[in-house]
Amino acid sequence: MEMLHHLDDPEWPEAPAGYNAAEAAASFSRLVVQVDSCFSTRCEIDRDVQDSAQYGRIEVPGEVTICGTRIVVLVSKFKPLAMVAADNPGAFLGTDEARAEGELDANDLEKVEQALSRSGYVTIPEEILTNRYDGSTLLRFHGSGEPTWWDRFFGSF
Repeated sequence: MEMLHHLDDPEWPEAPAGYNAAEAAASFSRLVVQVDSCFSTRCEIDRDVQDSAQYGRIEVPGEVTICGTRIVVLVSKFKPLAMVAADNPGAFLGTDEARAEGELDANDLEKVEQALSRSGYVTIPEEILTNRYDGSTLLRFHGSGEPTWWDRFFGSF
């Protein structure tokens, strides 16, 4: 939570001060190569997330995971923030629940987390990101209910 509050700057809602798009692209590309290598496949990527603090998304296809469930990695423009989800963000209340339900193997999760770490990212558990947003940025929130930290660093504005 301390890192989330530290990165939350109301003057920079979509990207941090000093954001360098070329550096973000290079970092994300290195991560994609790492994840592709870990699973010996080409993952689907999306690096064109509009009106969002999210930089990109990597999808490890279910066909190459032990449990047969795809793994989704989200990277924020606020580096070093990243998150990992089985199937899709929100499908489970975090990776622990996905593992308990047999939808995410610990070895697959470890591969992704190691790739993130080697690429300079820090995995923030989805359980933390679903906490009610209590930061200082005025969010243009379009969801229902209260905004969350996920909305702040990965959602759309």
